[in-house]
Amino acid sequence: MCGAELTSLPEGVQRVARLLQQRGHPHPPRMLDDACRTAQQAADALGISVAQIAKSIVFRRKSDEAAVLVVTSGDKRVDEKKVEALVGGKLGRADADFVKRMTGFSIGGVSPFAHATAPVMLIDRELFRFDEVWAAAGHPHAVVQLRPQELEALTGAPIAEVVV
Repeated sequence: MCGAELTSLPEGVQRVARLLQQRGHPHPPRMLDDACRTAQQAADALGISVAQIAKSIVFRRKSDEAAVLVVTSGDKRVDEKKVEALVGGKLGRADADFVKRMTGFSIGGVSPFAHATAPVMLIDRELFRFDEVWAAAGHPHAVVQLRPQELEALTGAPIAEVVV
């Protein structure tokens, strides 16, 4: 992706694209025709299983107001108690304003990387069932293809069991 292509993208997607370029990731963000605010919408648009969507779920840690980002497979539900045990504190709901302020992305487009403020982060082990997954890339219309191992390398986040 060259400079001219990059500047035509929404700001959040530009941040993601720059990080991916800097890290030598082979796939640039891909803009989809329709918004994909849910894992199912993204899977339908890409013609893949919902399980191959690496969905980003943001919580608010009550003790210090830190953003806690859990990346899990689109077919799984996060177990908040497991996450609380791993991140050392009770979790609360993260509303749209909190998510935007802390990550720099709107709900439905939260990328696992290139955040405004680095979140506490966990990657669910379930994603490693697949050779490739797709994650949001900074905008509800943007996704990026990657291997779970690349997700781990790009984020530095620990792998954990965090689903029901």
